[in-house]
Amino acid sequence: MTIIITAFDRSPDGGQGLARDTRVRWALEEVGQPYEVRLVSLRAKQEPAHLRLHPFGLIPTYEEGDLALFETGSIILHIAERHAGLLPPNTEDGANARARAITWMFAAVNTVEPPILELANAKLLEGDKPWAEERLPLVKDRIPDRLVQLSARLGDADWLDGTFTAGDLMMVSVLLRLRPSGLLDEFPKLAAYVARGEARPAYKRAFAAQWAINAGNPQAGS
Repeated sequence: MTIIITAFDRSPDGGQGLARDTRVRWALEEVGQPYEVRLVSLRAKQEPAHLRLHPFGLIPTYEEGDLALFETGSIILHIAERHAGLLPPNTEDGANARARAITWMFAAVNTVEPPILELANAKLLEGDKPWAEERLPLVKDRIPDRLVQLSARLGDADWLDGTFTAGDLMMVSVLLRLRPSGLLDEFPKLAAYVARGEARPAYKRAFAAQWAINAGNPQAGS
């Protein structure tokens, strides 16, 4: 069955890989699954057809036959559990490592991403408010503690738990949102970690596919 995901017809980030459909594209590229993309406008994502797929009117969504999913964490976990390449094998020897990889997926979106996303929203959605100048430093100050902790845990390792997993895919995707702020440059180990993620051929293909849409040349994933 053909996998279909949704993406913005014009991404708010201009195709810089920060839109959440990039995470799903990356996961599909890592496991070698072809997919198609249905482009959605800002208006169309609030219409009944899209709301049947995503009750909150967001992107991306994932369709495969009768299955429709939303939320990138859920989508990527589904992909990782069905196809080899993003989780350790579900065997007696690999079960613990598999559980840890899934834990890192949750840590990325539940612990590390919220303050990062708050900073992005403070700049993009609230930057013109009269209190924005005073609030922005407070929002920004909530992020470094998490980065200190994450950097300490990563140490000199290439990946969070030995080999590259869906946990790393999610964490790198989250940390990429920090690049415009310059905060990532203050943590060389994390900056190098993100660069390793971006250097993966699967990420490059996902990025190129997302960029092509915003360059006026839509294409599906390979």
